[in-house]
Amino acid sequence: MRRTAPRSFAIPILILTFRTSEHEAMPALSDPFLIALFYVFAAEMGDKTQLVALAFATRYPTVTVLIGVFGATLLVHLVSVGLGELLGLTFPTVWIQLSAGIAFIAFGLWTLRGDTLEEDQRFTERRFGPLLTVGITFFLAELGDKTMLMTVTIASQQRSFVAVWLGSTLGMVVADGLAIIVGRILGARLPEKVIRYGAAAVFLITGAATLVRAAGAR
Repeated sequence: MRRTAPRSFAIPILILTFRTSEHEAMPALSDPFLIALFYVFAAEMGDKTQLVALAFATRYPTVTVLIGVFGATLLVHLVSVGLGELLGLTFPTVWIQLSAGIAFIAFGLWTLRGDTLEEDQRFTERRFGPLLTVGITFFLAELGDKTMLMTVTIASQQRSFVAVWLGSTLGMVVADGLAIIVGRILGARLPEKVIRYGAAAVFLITGAATLVRAAGAR
């Protein structure tokens, strides 16, 4: 049984300026940690894994949920960054830029489509206890998810292992924590379309700019 994705929270839409260097494939955020944090934060808003975190927050304490999210993300993104670094070392810069541009456009379209939470993705067996239940479920939900693929894309360009790893992990935790905490304080959520369209615009603009830059570098 499929559940309609619950509405989540709007994120600020930052005004982005782009560098002219042919080696830059990201907006003018100079630090790999901040780049990873920003894009993964945007990708997580309204994503399936955020819906998992919100569902768990109705059953378990917020701190327990966020610790589980942090541990699972730390493990998944360790693999993601390693894969991205390998791709960055294997392929020429121009091909990395072209691939990244296409990937960002795909992320934008994926975000516009939205995610749903399957009934069987909500909870694992209770015998694991709250913390492990959150961690295991989130780990499985994150495999192959948009935020994991986003992390691979960023790592392939930035080639800063620890900074991208920690930045992407923190971006996930901040996005999920914000959704949970604001929801509990306000008791309401802003329209899902605000989030989807805002995040999708960021990804589509970034993808288009990256493709233009890659074409100019050839």
